[in-house]
Amino acid sequence: MKRPSGPRKTASLSQSVHHQVTMYALAASAAGVGVLALAQSAEAKIVYTKTHVVIGTNHIYELDLNHDGIADFKIDNHSFFTDTIVATLSAVPAQANNAVVGKQPGVGSPYYAYALLPGARVGPKQPFAGAWMAWSDGANRAGQWANVRGRYLGLKFLIKGKIHYGWARLNVTVGQSKISATLTGYAYETIPNKPIIAGSTKGGNVEQSDAAVLTAPTPERASLGLLAQGAAGLVAWRRRDTQEEQITARQQSSS
Repeated sequence: MKRPSGPRKTASLSQSVHHQVTMYALAASAAGVGVLALAQSAEAKIVYTKTHVVIGTNHIYELDLNHDGIADFKIDNHSFFTDTIVATLSAVPAQANNAVVGKQPGVGSPYYAYALLPGARVGPKQPFAGAWMAWSDGANRAGQWANVRGRYLGLKFLIKGKIHYGWARLNVTVGQSKISATLTGYAYETIPNKPIIAGSTKGGNVEQSDAAVLTAPTPERASLGLLAQGAAGLVAWRRRDTQEEQITARQQSSS
């Protein structure tokens, strides 16, 4: 077939067809914006619950982070008597595979929960081995949570078998063998395995440094065996800490 040799004529669209094409382009553009908005809304979302719950002596608060009717953690303010009255505060996982940011300072020591500062990141890189928050036997006290305000528990828990991270904010007062804790808020990240910033109530901000955790004080060490010995065990524990402090001071002065 022989092709025409002259230049092709440009076809002009009728006004009605031009209008239809314009409307289609606008509709496609709007649909694209809608898809983008859906994609953005599917990003990180933090569910925050503001509260004010005083957890008094011999009370347990069941913390349900995602409000599904199942307790994820139990904050236990407990008092008992050995040779003296001992008050303890702990954050205990209420379900298997849930955990609290913290660690065991040494062999035979309790698993201490970190009192995280605002801005600390709670995620897979953190150590999850905490439980004890604070304890007191009269004038003596231990734990990162002794007399602090606005500190955070770092929490890991499961929703439908998937790991989520959250935080709980508390004020804690430790007196003469008595502890008072006030829960002022808690939150969790709805995206599985996504870190959350302690104190953050809106999604998308996980750019903070893990160094925020390092500014928290080092947990004081007390073995469960020493605690079980009552007053004598507490004296031995305090003597051991004093000796360690003296050794550290000598090392620092010589360096």
